[in-house]
Amino acid sequence: MEGENGVAPGSEGPNGAAPVPVPAPAPASARRRRKAAKNRKEAAAAVPAIPRGRPKSGRVWKDPGKKRFSHMIQDKALRSSWARKMKERQEKKLVQDLARQLQEAKQREREEKKRRREENLKRRLENERKAEIVQVIRNPLKLKRAKKKQLRRVEKRDTLALLQKTPVRRKTAAD
Repeated sequence: MEGENGVAPGSEGPNGAAPVPVPAPAPASARRRRKAAKNRKEAAAAVPAIPRGRPKSGRVWKDPGKKRFSHMIQDKALRSSWARKMKERQEKKLVQDLARQLQEAKQREREEKKRRREENLKRRLENERKAEIVQVIRNPLKLKRAKKKQLRRVEKRDTLALLQKTPVRRKTAAD
């Protein structure tokens, strides 16, 4: 009979110091597995291995034992319930709606920024035009006499509005 820890009573190790454990017999299933593996090895050794020659194509790295993808045994996909499928579809739709809303908001911000920038540029240009010191040149001969540096600073403008604001006063014979 065995005592504690699978050790037979009265069996001490050398010099009577520590007890030596007794090995338990292997279960029947493990023995069967080992025997089946041994039989397979023997069957494989019985068939003489024919050495592979060089392939006609010259592609020695190709493995002839490879099977096509269509010959592979594939498991059926796990089916989900209708309720779960509908729930996933609903979640996907919500995510898409949220993404679309974020994109639209970003687009609106971009358009608003662009519009503000255009307005600012327009306002700045108007202010510059208002602040300009303008001198209407009625005599074109003055431009002919002007130096190159002065001509670079001359800009043409529509002076009709200026002329209408400040009507030209000419000396009459009565004055």
